[in-house]
Amino acid sequence: MQSVTVLDFGSQYTQLIARRIRELGIYSEILPYNASPETIREHDPKAIILSGGPTSVYGESALLPDGGVFTLGVPVLGICYGLQAIAKHFGGEVAGSSKQEFGRAKMLVSHNEESESPLFRNIPDSDVWMSHGDKVVRLPEGFRVTASSENSEMCALESYGSKAALKVYGLQFHPEVQHTLYGKQLLSNFLIDIAGIKPDWSPKSFIGHQIEEIRARAGKDKVICGISGGVDSTVAAVLVSQAIGKQLHCVFVDNGLLRKNEAVKVMNFLKPLGLSVTLADASDLFLKRLNQVASPEKKRKIIGRTFIHVFEQHLNEEKYLVQGTLYPDVIESVSVKGPSETIKSHHNVGGLPKRMKLKLIEPLRELFKDEVRAVGRELGIAEDILMRHPFPGPGLAVRVLGSVSRPRLDILREADEIFIEELKTSGLYQHVWQAFSVLLPVQSVGVMGDKRTYENVLALRAVESTDGMTADWAQLPHDFLARVSNRIINEVRGINRVAYDISSKPPATIEWE
Repeated sequence: MQSVTVLDFGSQYTQLIARRIRELGIYSEILPYNASPETIREHDPKAIILSGGPTSVYGESALLPDGGVFTLGVPVLGICYGLQAIAKHFGGEVAGSSKQEFGRAKMLVSHNEESESPLFRNIPDSDVWMSHGDKVVRLPEGFRVTASSENSEMCALESYGSKAALKVYGLQFHPEVQHTLYGKQLLSNFLIDIAGIKPDWSPKSFIGHQIEEIRARAGKDKVICGISGGVDSTVAAVLVSQAIGKQLHCVFVDNGLLRKNEAVKVMNFLKPLGLSVTLADASDLFLKRLNQVASPEKKRKIIGRTFIHVFEQHLNEEKYLVQGTLYPDVIESVSVKGPSETIKSHHNVGGLPKRMKLKLIEPLRELFKDEVRAVGRELGIAEDILMRHPFPGPGLAVRVLGSVSRPRLDILREADEIFIEELKTSGLYQHVWQAFSVLLPVQSVGVMGDKRTYENVLALRAVESTDGMTADWAQLPHDFLARVSNRIINEVRGINRVAYDISSKPPATIEWE
C-alpha cells in the first residue's frame, strides 16, 4: 500500500492534513518533524508533506527538518511553516510580516510563460485560508513563484529549472481546511498527479494491512484486550480477533464508573461477536483509589493505572494489551508526533504507567472516530454498536465534577439514563455526535412542594461533530429540553436545577474534565 509521510511541526492542523489525504483514498502516517531520512525511508513514502507550526524559522526555537528529507527522491510539499522551512533550507529569506494574515485571503495563481505549475493545474484564483505572521521575502535560487496574495507576494513556490527534478513545492496557506476552496484539488494534484500515488487506501485495505502487522507483532504470544463496549475498543477487539483468533482474551472491567446497567448491556451485545470476554468487577478498588480526588488529571492517571493493575491480575501468560486508542486521544494527551500542546491526559495514553508488564497493540491509533466506524462496518459489526455515542474511558469519574462518590455517581446515572432515553424516543440520538449529563460540584436553592431545597445542579451536553477534534453544541428543540429537565427534576432525587451547555470545541472541550 502506497503511503504519504506527514512531518509534524506542531500544527493543530496536522491531523487534518492526514484526514484529507485519506479522503483521497491514500494512506498517510505522521512522524515527528525531526525524523531522520533513514526513519522516513523505512516507511517508504511516495511523498512527504511538511506541516505548519507555531514557531518562526529564524527564531532560536526554530524546528527544522533534516536536510536529507529533500534527497529521498520523492516530492515534498510544505504547508505554511513547512513552506518557510523549505525557503530557509534552500537559501531564501523569511521575515516577520508587517501585516499578519489570519482567515480568508484571495489567492492569485501566477501565469508563467514557460510552463504551467502542475500543482495549480485546474486551480483558478480563489479564496484560501491563511494563518501566519511570517512570510517569504526572498525567493530561494532555483525556485519560482506560482501564486500570490495581497499580503504574501510569494504565496506559493516550487523548485524550477536546475532544481525542477527535486519536485519541492510550498504553500503559505492551508489546503487542508475546508475554507480553502480548491484545497482538496491541490492535494490531489500533488499526491496523484505529481507523486503518482495510486489511491488504494480504504477500510478494507486498512484491515488487511493491520491484520498483517498484528500477526507479525504478536507472533504466537497471547494477547489481552481491555474492552468497554464502546465503538473503539469493540472494533479494536474484533480486528485483533480476526488476526490472531483464540490468542486474544478480552476483559471487560466494571470500574463502578459506568452508566446505568451498562455491564449487563455490554456483556449481552458482545456475545454475538464471537469474542472471549471475562467480566471483572473492580468497582470497589477504583472508587477506593478515587476517594477524595477532585483533580481531573489525577482522576485520569489513577484510572489508567488501575485499569492496568486489574488487567495484570487477569494475565495468563499474555504479553500484549490491546487498546482502542484513537488519534484525537493521542493529539490531546501527549505530543507524540511533534511539539503540539497537551490538552488533557486520556486514561489510555497520558494516564498509563511508565513501566508496564504488557506491550501495547493499538491498531486504531491513527484513525478518527468516523474512520473507526467505517472499519467496523467492513468487519461486520452491527450498526447499533457502531453508532453508540462516545463514552470516555474514565467513565462517569470525569462527569461527576469534583470528588467522586457512589451516591453522586448514582444520581448522575439516573439523570443520564433519562436524557439518553428521551433522545432515542424523540429520534434525536443519531442526529448528535455525543450527549451526556454532568453533575456539577454546585448546589442551588429551589422550591419543591412549598419547601426550600438545596440540591445539586445538573448540566446537559449534546454536540455535533465529525471526528471529535472540533464540535458545535447541538441546537436541540426547546420543548425537548423542557421535557428532559422536568423529568430529571421530578424523578431524580438530589437534583433541583438543570442547565444546557452551549459551548463549542474549541474553546471548550466536549467533556467537562
